[in-house]
Amino acid sequence: MFVADWLRKRAQLSPEKTALIDQATGRQVSYRAWDQQVQRLALSLQKTLGVGKGDRVAILAMNCIEYLDVFFACGRLGAILQNLNWRLQVRELDALIAECRPVALIYGEEFGDAVRSLQGSRAEVGTWIALTKAIRSQDPLLSVSEAMDERESLLPVSIAPDDPWLICYTGGTTGLPKGATLTHGNILANAINTIISWELDAHDVAILNAPLFHVGGLNVFTTPLVYAGGTSIVCKGFEVGMVFDLVRDQGVTVFFGVPTMFILMQEDPRWKAADFSGTKFVISGGAPCPLPVFERFWEKGVHFKTGYGLTEAGPNNFWLPKEDIERKPGAVGFPLMHVEIKVIDEDGSRVGADEVGELCLRGPHVMAGYWQRPEASAEVLREGWLHTGDLVRVDAEGYVSIVGRLKDMYISGGENVYPAEIESVLHEAEGVAEAAVVGVADARWGEVGLALIRREEGAGCTEQDILRYAQAHLARYKIPRYVVFSEALPKTSAGKLDKKAIKARFDHELPKPIKI
Repeated sequence: MFVADWLRKRAQLSPEKTALIDQATGRQVSYRAWDQQVQRLALSLQKTLGVGKGDRVAILAMNCIEYLDVFFACGRLGAILQNLNWRLQVRELDALIAECRPVALIYGEEFGDAVRSLQGSRAEVGTWIALTKAIRSQDPLLSVSEAMDERESLLPVSIAPDDPWLICYTGGTTGLPKGATLTHGNILANAINTIISWELDAHDVAILNAPLFHVGGLNVFTTPLVYAGGTSIVCKGFEVGMVFDLVRDQGVTVFFGVPTMFILMQEDPRWKAADFSGTKFVISGGAPCPLPVFERFWEKGVHFKTGYGLTEAGPNNFWLPKEDIERKPGAVGFPLMHVEIKVIDEDGSRVGADEVGELCLRGPHVMAGYWQRPEASAEVLREGWLHTGDLVRVDAEGYVSIVGRLKDMYISGGENVYPAEIESVLHEAEGVAEAAVVGVADARWGEVGLALIRREEGAGCTEQDILRYAQAHLARYKIPRYVVFSEALPKTSAGKLDKKAIKARFDHELPKPIKI
């Protein structure tokens, strides 16, 4: 039987278990108390604003417990949460709001200026609600919400697995971000897949510092742990020192991050003494992770592995057994319990073992489609399969490894080149903190590689040093022709390398080729 309101069910099953810890204040919230908070907010949204099934409620806020209240209140009402990326410009936010037409927009005080700009153009948003405690007393909705008796009944709402719960946006590297519509059934399937395949349980404690406007923040651990009865430590954002403190003091058992986070942690003076012995595993996602990052965790005895996810599917899709972590470095492993895959070539035929092809996914965790984008939906959802645009290789034992993005690959002299492979090698070179490789036009070879490098503090490596290292570890056609040093590498809002911005930087003028 389908149960839509699993927070209410969890509050019945383990009412005194700690559900959430507010990192900033140390406040602990039990499942019973959290359920009561969500009920009061749901009552206020329904009875004060008339929010009902299918209505969109937008949110523009940093990570906080109240953000999760809104998410589960929407789920209880059959309303749809529109996650807004606070790193976007007002013009971009305006376009997304126009597309989604929310009945209310809930915002944190940090975004008051952006909201005031939006209010002038988005008259269809009926209510603008301040989320912050400092101005909560001035807001009639949240004042009513606090006064509501959680024992009062909501008007009946019938929710089915195919009903949308969340509109979560893709990275938006090409044009306006697309809103992946995730249903109640999608989010439930991801939770079940994750708990069963990753062996999560009520004893697990996760750090939640990935932004909640991304599917990784909401669904890598947060919603699965609600289903399992575990605990999430809610952090406003990522800080290196905070992670070390939480791992040491709060019994953290699982942690998800993007490679940039782990690189910064390993550059920090506290890394050497950091003790991760209480963790079951640490998982990297969102972008390819360099092998040296793995190895530094392994030296500490940590089960550090790479995962694979995307907004359109869960995001969790694979698991690598701990026995294989060092034997299959960088592999994402096998599909989760209710996930099916196929790997195809350009003609749609399945490829053989150790051949590179596009990953396609099928299962109850795959999105319903992109919000108001039927053509874009039809392009990626074909005959029941989600065509991810990601390139993978499946070895003879069935282990899956991510090779790169289909659009990220470039062709040099007729050979396919996968930047993720080159970046992993360059990270091993002495003095390299971060590396990004893109393909740029070349009159002779069609395309060649350009490597943008951030050096470790105080490192004196030269362009020639980088290329000599590459020459010793890569086929000749894979060696970048250009090497450029930079104090910082551009990132997307998800913490991934922004390849589009890097390519744009060198569109009109390339540096001088490096000779070795």
